Amino acid sequence: MSSSATHRLRPAVSSGADDPEALRDIPLPPYVTGEDVQFAVRAVVVHAPRRWSGGVVCRNDASPHPCRLHRWGTRVLTLRGLHAAEITALIERGDPAAVPPTPKHPA
Repeated sequence: MSSSATHRLRPAVSSGADDPEALRDIPLPPYVTGEDVQFAVRAVVVHAPRRWSGGVVCRNDASPHPCRLHRWGTRVLTLRGLHAAEITALIERGDPAAVPPTPKHPA
């Protein structure tokens, strides 16, 4: 390679890279284990929404809701097969150690 060669970076794939929120998201595990599910339940329950004078914030750290951990937990639980209503029920139950329902897979 000559010294006059220029190095070019490959353009970023536009899979949400233009969205600053997506860049701050926590990466998903390559496959979802039972331990990941328990961490996800804890994340969505501990980082649940709370109404505040400035709007809806994370109950744990007062960042705008949904915070990174709440989004990650929701995505993991969705990958595991839980529906939005089931995730909402876990949040309303308020137990970070709750065992989520087993997803029903069609036969």
